[in-house]
Amino acid sequence: MMWVKILCGLIFYRIVRRFFYEDDADLDLDSSHCDSLFAVAKRLEKVYKGCKVYVGLQIPDPDSASRQNIDLVLVTDQEAVVISVKDVSGFVSIDKDNNWVCTDANNRKTERFPNPVSETKRLVPILEEYLEQRGVALPQGYLSYKVICPNPSSSFIRSDFFPSEVITYDKLAQLKPEQRSLYSKWIKGALISRNKKTQESFYEKLNSVLSTAPISDRLEIKGNKFILGEFVEFKGKQDDLQALRKIKRSKVSRLTVQKTSMFGFVHPTVQVVYARRDYRFEGPSWSSQQEEISVRSSTEVVFQPQNSTRSRKYKLSSVVSMLLSA
Repeated sequence: MMWVKILCGLIFYRIVRRFFYEDDADLDLDSSHCDSLFAVAKRLEKVYKGCKVYVGLQIPDPDSASRQNIDLVLVTDQEAVVISVKDVSGFVSIDKDNNWVCTDANNRKTERFPNPVSETKRLVPILEEYLEQRGVALPQGYLSYKVICPNPSSSFIRSDFFPSEVITYDKLAQLKPEQRSLYSKWIKGALISRNKKTQESFYEKLNSVLSTAPISDRLEIKGNKFILGEFVEFKGKQDDLQALRKIKRSKVSRLTVQKTSMFGFVHPTVQVVYARRDYRFEGPSWSSQQEEISVRSSTEVVFQPQNSTRSRKYKLSSVVSMLLSA
């Protein structure tokens, strides 16, 4: 019967896709927030030539005995900015309790969350204390804070009600490399009153400390998508796991996955290429000598995304690279 043929065809398709094609089922995690972080970072690096943008810092907070997540820290030769990226959409307003209210333009569904400006402001003294403990005393007013909302689908009701620290999509889009001085309201450009040699030394020290600050692990999956969080473990066949035991956080900082495919068919094995950490230099570095492990493409990476209550599994066939914090 016709329906039997259809059913058999579906079963055959699932079997073929399960064993020969890359499986997108594990890529259902919404990585839009992380994608927004990297998009904003790239935008700022383009506008402020020579600046440094640090993504996904995890700064220790002695008061709460935990690490506080900072989306971005922008460092120019004039100041540093703690930045929170909020991918809000729809109509955005502020209620009587100073919370942000987002109303969907289609179904009118509303969502409330704490004022991100206040939350970002709270991160400034935490970062200042961390930097001071590592030998970098910031001048008064050198570190400021901003909230960037990069979603073009957001519309701020009574934008004059929002503080100047809020950078909407329109303001972000208007930033031009040749017009950076026009937007000094949020990059103040207050020069440090010290000689050039001392200023350069301070700038280098600040970047050195931030480049070695705790960060989130970073998983890059196909489709140019990024996920921040924490690598948990590998899952797979015992012989593959035995080979992957060489990849430990204390020894490896970065790995890439090389794979071959033809007509959408995935090779049954992939090559995991990694370099050992090089502790001879300050800052994130790894040896130039790379090592390679061949494992099954169905081997999985177990990863705990930020702000998620459960971990996710991603097949190595869908992984591009992974960066591990020390």
